[in-house]
Amino acid sequence: MPRERQRKGGASAGATGTMVAFMTAPSREAAERIARDLVDSRLVACANVVSGVHSVYRWRGAVEEADEALTVLKFRAADLEAVGRRIRELHPYEVPEFVALRIEAGLPSYLNWIVEETSGGGAAG
Repeated sequence: MPRERQRKGGASAGATGTMVAFMTAPSREAAERIARDLVDSRLVACANVVSGVHSVYRWRGAVEEADEALTVLKFRAADLEAVGRRIRELHPYEVPEFVALRIEAGLPSYLNWIVEETSGGGAAG
């Protein structure tokens, strides 16, 4: 039964060639500026900006706290280095948070959309 559902558009499993990443920024405005650039340049298909994140972290030997905006990015695995490079160019932090994970499963139509809307897709941008 699960195999039949998979053929009809259920969740696919296994390596998909797509990634999800997390990036924090010092403000919603900074996060939105970076997100817009990444989407406009077709490096990411989607960027969700979540305000109201409170971070507690160690920086240069001291425990710090800051209010930040979290951004969730979806993109092709092939673009990982380019996404990281562009974030380093645009980000105001000395050491920006950018951690990425391979998407192992998801709705095929959504994963295909990620590929189609990024630099690896068929549409010109």
